[in-house]
Amino acid sequence: MKCDPSIKNRIKRAQGQMNGVLRMMDCDTACFDILTQLKAIRASIDTAIGILTTSNLIQMIEETNDVKLNNIEDAISLVIKGIK
Repeated sequence: MKCDPSIKNRIKRAQGQMNGVLRMMDCDTACFDILTQLKAIRASIDTAIGILTTSNLIQMIEETNDVKLNNIEDAISLVIKGIK
């Protein structure tokens, strides 16, 4: 599968956020603030999962059927939003 660079960037950003959460824990940050960051990380990962899944599906359809799917961004957005 060809992985879109935006997916890798999203994962790297989540990794940075996780490091931030660990620093927050070391600094005895309030639980509410840590939970807020963890929820943001989870939402980011869920979106990455949706993008990765739909990208793979599109690639498989295009390769299997020797077609090029165009103008499906709105449909993909709906699928990704439905995952959350």
